[in-house]
Amino acid sequence: MAGVGGSNDRRQGPPKRLVRWALAVVVVLAPCITVLFTPAAHGQVPMRSVQSGPPVLPVVSAQIVTAPSDEATGINPTAPVRVSVSHGVLNAVSLTNPEGKAVVGHFSSDKLSWTTTEPLGYAKTYTWSGTATGIDHLRRAITGSFQTVIPERLVSGRFNVADNATYGVAMPIALTFSSRVIDKAAVQKALSVHLSVPTEGSWAWLDDTTVHWRPRTYFAPDTRVSVTAKLYGIAMGNGSFGREDITSSFTIGRSYVLRGDTRSHRLAVYVNGIQVADYPASYGLDSDPGRATHSGTHVVMSKFPVYYMSNPKYHYKNVEARWAVRMSDNGEFIHAAPWSVVQQGRTNVSHGCINLSSANAHAVFDAVLTGDPVEITGSSRPLGSNDGDYYDWTIPWESWAAMSAVRNQN
Repeated sequence: MAGVGGSNDRRQGPPKRLVRWALAVVVVLAPCITVLFTPAAHGQVPMRSVQSGPPVLPVVSAQIVTAPSDEATGINPTAPVRVSVSHGVLNAVSLTNPEGKAVVGHFSSDKLSWTTTEPLGYAKTYTWSGTATGIDHLRRAITGSFQTVIPERLVSGRFNVADNATYGVAMPIALTFSSRVIDKAAVQKALSVHLSVPTEGSWAWLDDTTVHWRPRTYFAPDTRVSVTAKLYGIAMGNGSFGREDITSSFTIGRSYVLRGDTRSHRLAVYVNGIQVADYPASYGLDSDPGRATHSGTHVVMSKFPVYYMSNPKYHYKNVEARWAVRMSDNGEFIHAAPWSVVQQGRTNVSHGCINLSSANAHAVFDAVLTGDPVEITGSSRPLGSNDGDYYDWTIPWESWAAMSAVRNQN
């Protein structure tokens, strides 16, 4: 029976303490091997083994991505253009136009990407070249090409203000386009006005080719103004794109305001808010709508030492007027009228102009700047959109702001 009992002990497997000792030996002799056991009918048997230590990474070649993608078309010339690499670094990159001229660009500090730093041209095919090296130490070529958009027409813009010029406090900023603008919001988002004095103002579209910016109230004297229209690459609608960016910087001068009342037959001058002159004047004959001087805020547009005036309707031609200051596009001027000195200060006899004596007209001529306001009251005819380009101040502020294609514009 003792032999039988011994046979049963062997079938039950080795004692547990022997297993623990054997496992300890395995761990000591092979510290990098972990052996897992699972219970079995006849003792502990290995299930799997896992080797620890640093992982062995697969060898991967450089992965190159160009943007725009290869053979893409209709790309905006101002869109981001770059090439990037993963699992490697860029060695050399070139993007050339059809004439072989390289586009200017720069590498990122880690040489994982290269980006253009200048706009592309319209209707051109650009070709990539260069190499990248992967972590497998193998070089891969950078290839591919894409084509920029082909505009149906290019639209240019022109400002009414000149660089380094000085203008009056009522000067509107006018931007006129060579063709109709359909997407006014897209264009307006590309416009910006920066002022040295915080000033509330807004763009307003007067028609499909003209947008103006004016402040809510007159500019503060000595304000420095910079206006920019980043038109290049702007889609204006119906296949039209902006031809080029334009900018202008100018200064607002002192405050010089002319105020006239057609009923009192006077023209007063205010400099920086202080009245400095009060001239007798003769305005347009109010009983004739074709001769009345318009009420409203005019803006000085230009001035001429000598200007020849004609009006076929009233049968005069090439009448010489000296010290002529244009204040609208409907034929209204301030000018010397020695022939009406007797009526000046007493009655209105002109054909819409403000008649002054030669000495007084000369004084106004010497003092005014383009952009100075001429505020006229008392007439039966209001100044309006049919009277030229600078009727901006006849539009109430709320109505003006509503003419913006984009809300909350400066």
